[in-house]
Amino acid sequence: MGPVEFLVLAFPGGHPTRQAMAEVAALQFGGQLRVIDTLVVRKDEYGDVEAIEATHIPDLHEVTAGPDVVNLIGADDAQECANVLEPGWCALLALVEHRWAVKAARAVREGGGHLAAAVRIPPDRVAEARAALAAAGMEG
Repeated sequence: MGPVEFLVLAFPGGHPTRQAMAEVAALQFGGQLRVIDTLVVRKDEYGDVEAIEATHIPDLHEVTAGPDVVNLIGADDAQECANVLEPGWCALLALVEHRWAVKAARAVREGGGHLAAAVRIPPDRVAEARAALAAAGMEG
């Protein structure tokens, strides 16, 4: 098995965009990701929260359909997401396996190793760092 990650993809409005879900589905069908579980959390303008199984949303069928989907995302996860979600926004909570890394993960485990930490760097931070290096004439 490759690394498994819990993602929270936030969107303005009541549901994720079709384009974003099509791209996630393409990653799944292309073998780069395996979607293990999904849940949609919605927070209306008044702060009321609703959690919906993503399998019940037609636009998300391509991402959530499949024999590997298991219900692992729970009410506690939905509540934690709702606590940071802006009113009028929704989020797709997704538990995914990074299939592209299966061979490397297996080799690390067979060598007695394990993933000790992982840190996501937002793309805007990388862009800021590159711009600062370029302004200083240091980017190569």
